[in-house]
Amino acid sequence: MPSTHLAVFDLDGTLIDSRRDLADSANEMLAGYVAPPLDDDRIASMVGCGAPTLVKRVMAAAGVDAPVEDALERFLAAYDARLTHHTRPYDGIPGLLDELQSRSVAMALLTNKPLEQSVRILDAFGLSKYFQWVVGGDGPWPRKPEPDGIRFLMHEAAAAPSETVLVGDSTIDLQTSRNAGVRICLARYGFGFADVPVTDLRGDEALVDTPAEISGVLHGRR
Repeated sequence: MPSTHLAVFDLDGTLIDSRRDLADSANEMLAGYVAPPLDDDRIASMVGCGAPTLVKRVMAAAGVDAPVEDALERFLAAYDARLTHHTRPYDGIPGLLDELQSRSVAMALLTNKPLEQSVRILDAFGLSKYFQWVVGGDGPWPRKPEPDGIRFLMHEAAAAPSETVLVGDSTIDLQTSRNAGVRICLARYGFGFADVPVTDLRGDEALVDTPAEISGVLHGRR
C-alpha cells in the first residue's frame, strides 16, 4: 500500500460528534414554524450534504411548507449560537492528529459545513493547528461528493491520488473518494455511517471502529 502523504478529514461524524447540537438547532428552526420536533437520530441521518440540504430534508420530514431561504437563515442562526454546547471531538482524535503530525503527514479538512463555523469548532477544541488547509461547503468548489475540493487539496499538498486518503463516515465521503480516485478510511463510529453500502466496498476501502485505528490504515498496517 502506498505511503500516505495527505490525509483529508471530514468533520461531522469523523472528527467531532455534533449530532445533538445539529438536532437541537434543527428542532429550534421547526419550533419557529410551530412544527413538532424530530428525533435526534433521524436528523443526524440527514446530515452530510450541507446546511441547505439538511434544512430541506428536515422541513420535508416535519411537513413544513415555508421558504427554504427563511428556514435556512433560522437554522444557521440557531446553530451558530450553540456550535459547541454538546459537540466534542471523538475520543482519540487529538492523539491521532498528534501522531500524524509527528510523522509529517500533511492534513486538511474537507467539509460541507460552512467554513466559518468549521473553523470556530476547530479553534474551540485546539484542533486548528493540525490542518494546513480547511475547505468548507460555502467556498468556491462544489460540495462533496464532487471531487473539486479534494483535488484542490491534493494540488496544494503536491500529493498524488495514490498518496491521499480521505477519512470520513458517510456515503457522501465514499462517493467523493471514488470520484477523486483516492483511498478512503470510513469511520463506523460516525453518525453518517448508517447508510454506507458496506457490501459494495472495494478491497482498498478500509473500515475502522475507533479513531486510534485510522493511523494503521494511513500507514498501511491494515
